[in-house]
Amino acid sequence: MSRLLISDANILIDLEVGGLMLELFKLPYQIQVPDMLFADELEAAHGYLLDHGLQLGELSPSSMAEVETLVIKYKQPSRYDCFALMLAKQEQCPLLTGDKNLRSAAESEQVDVKGTLWVVESLVSHGIINVATARTAYALMKENGRRLPWEHAETRLQTIQSGN
Repeated sequence: MSRLLISDANILIDLEVGGLMLELFKLPYQIQVPDMLFADELEAAHGYLLDHGLQLGELSPSSMAEVETLVIKYKQPSRYDCFALMLAKQEQCPLLTGDKNLRSAAESEQVDVKGTLWVVESLVSHGIINVATARTAYALMKENGRRLPWEHAETRLQTIQSGN
């Protein structure tokens, strides 16, 4: 897998709510968000992430033009979601998102998609957090109204814990 991952804001919100935001940058990946998404949606409250390793990605002129096509083609993902999708497509790397509409659009565009469960499980498998910390993070996410497949998340944690 590519060492580069493009993230939308949704994943970052999940991780922040779960208390795992800074742990994300301990993974052996470069994490980027589109520069426009950062400027308009993240900078005010999350500017500190640049100091922890978040990188800003820039779309080429041809990719910017293709964003307009994506916005017309897919009604549900926001324009900023389409920036993230196009950046992942441009860089030929996975997209991190928990947004079902963006996931569907990315799959249609043949972009590999990873979600919050994958990130949390990667944190566990790389020894950055343990299963108990993952469960606590999921509980915080659930309490704060984040929408994840909770039973599936627990089943996967049990599988990790049992070593299978």
